[in-house]
Amino acid sequence: MRDNIAYGIITGLLFFSLLVLFCVLMIRLYIKKIKNYTRLIYQKDLDYQKAINTAIIETQEQMLTNISQELHDDAGQQLTYINFFIENARLDSPQLSEVLDPVSDSVKILSNTIRDISHSLNNQVILQQDIVKAIEAEAYRLQKNSRITIKFSKDEGQKNLGTNEKIVVYRIFQEIINNALKHSDATEIHIEINSGPFRMMVRDNGKGFDTAGMKDRPGMGLSNIAARADMIDFRVAINSVSGKGTTVIISEK
Repeated sequence: MRDNIAYGIITGLLFFSLLVLFCVLMIRLYIKKIKNYTRLIYQKDLDYQKAINTAIIETQEQMLTNISQELHDDAGQQLTYINFFIENARLDSPQLSEVLDPVSDSVKILSNTIRDISHSLNNQVILQQDIVKAIEAEAYRLQKNSRITIKFSKDEGQKNLGTNEKIVVYRIFQEIINNALKHSDATEIHIEINSGPFRMMVRDNGKGFDTAGMKDRPGMGLSNIAARADMIDFRVAINSVSGKGTTVIISEK
């Protein structure tokens, strides 16, 4: 009798253990399915956001290219005509040379500036250069037309980024510089590029800001910078202290 009871208890314990084990396995399987489903949803959301960002950036690039073309074809031609008119007036009336010379010089400077801006907006011009050289050329152009001292340094290597990477990095650089020129009240901007792996640091000595609330700062384009970098799987690090300037680092992951 006692043997039957013991056998029944053992059988019951084994059945209960198997039942618990089965439940544990089912729960683990269910949790794994939930994690996979969550991961899939998250990846689809990332892909969707990247697709939106890509479409936005492509639209922006097309708009910038159109503006570049209009500057080159319309404004550039108008300035050429004005300068041609001034030269004819100077030939017809040599006594006006003293008055016309400064006007002619100003028109030439404005024409060169518009040409440089047109080139900086046109991604085809950007793609024809190494990304480091393109950024260096833009820094040189900005230095000519800004009261802020812009210092540029690079290593000796070259970085062959893909087409999208090159355009996005260049636009990020322009956004960072635009923020510094408009908001920082800086007197110096330092640009440093290392090519392997790619790393660009832009540092200014301006008034800085509180990074805790930077997402809420209107007009600074910080979310745009982050979205652009994320689209090409680059990192963005922004370090700023009120009164001590701002440093932005863009790098490959």
